[in-house]
Amino acid sequence: MRKQLAAIALAFSSMAVWAGVTVEAPWVRGTVEGQQASGAFMVLRSTVDAVVIGVSTPVASVAEIHEMTLEDGVMKMRAAPRLALPAGEVVALRPGGYHVMLMNLNQSLKKGEFVPITLTIETADKKTEKVQVKAEVRDLTVMPSTHEHHH
Repeated sequence: MRKQLAAIALAFSSMAVWAGVTVEAPWVRGTVEGQQASGAFMVLRSTVDAVVIGVSTPVASVAEIHEMTLEDGVMKMRAAPRLALPAGEVVALRPGGYHVMLMNLNQSLKKGEFVPITLTIETADKKTEKVQVKAEVRDLTVMPSTHEHHH
């Protein structure tokens, strides 16, 4: 019974929901001592047209949505001020694509810890809400074994 309750609690702790926006499988790449940046990854779904217009966390002084693209054989990364969440579509923030870039870290991120992340979401009617996410820190070398969808 305890194991079942723990599994249920863990499932709910790794999912955040607001006004049709669901966050699933959030995780952060662990860091080594002195490392100043890391990435956070998750799967976003929305039942309404919405946009991620901001991101913040107490573990870094800068948190932004970034996009990685391949241009002329070179991987490039740039900040994306807005990330569209089209109604009914899956938007995966994953290594090599869109992700949350955490910069100027004020602490190391160790496996098993949880990083609080706040997403600011804007709907088509210009209303904004905050979605609170708790992302588990994973090893640098371990990729999650979830069935991620690609955007």
